[in-house]
Amino acid sequence: MADFQTRFVAFAVQQQVIRFGEFKTKAGRLSPYFFNAGLFSTGAALRQLSKFYADAIEATAPSFDFLFGPAYKGIPLVAGIAMAMAERGRDIPFCYNRKEAKDHGEGGMLVGAPPLGRALIVDDVISAGTSVRESVALLTSVGAQPVAVVTALDRMERGNGTLSATQEVTAQFGIPVLSIASLNDLMRFLSGHTELAAHAQAVAAYREQYGVDAID
Repeated sequence: MADFQTRFVAFAVQQQVIRFGEFKTKAGRLSPYFFNAGLFSTGAALRQLSKFYADAIEATAPSFDFLFGPAYKGIPLVAGIAMAMAERGRDIPFCYNRKEAKDHGEGGMLVGAPPLGRALIVDDVISAGTSVRESVALLTSVGAQPVAVVTALDRMERGNGTLSATQEVTAQFGIPVLSIASLNDLMRFLSGHTELAAHAQAVAAYREQYGVDAID
């Protein structure tokens, strides 16, 4: 477990972005934990989250030319990550999409830097993969090349079949899905904190029932 993964999980728990209890997922499952990146809702929290994304990108991302953030959650994320990377000496262009095309002013679906070359798509989590599919279609339609997706947390949970949503994206588009941390990282964090032992057992049971293995 990399240092930034450990610190990210601890930060998300401390910020109550990862919560424990009983939560119904979109698939109708009762999950013992819930992750909501929208709860990183202060300037300081978003700044720290952006640094964790930058850590993951520097450690695992393939070569890319610009960042793309799908509306809506991807918009503050992609802006924050671009600023975090600029602080580290790498000034990366970024853009994001509108939900509806603008028919006046500059017009079009995209805002920000021209989408030229290899795109790194930024999102919070992948549930059904809809946002990624829409992003890939939009980027390829303007001549850009999606090369990877980076998310905050990989739940490592299968969908209707045997693959997880992230694995389905990789299988369909041939691009890796990276994350700051995964469910396995969360479980390792829980196992190291005796006060969270009850939650660790519940998450482990859920992982056993609905989890998938990581793709090497």
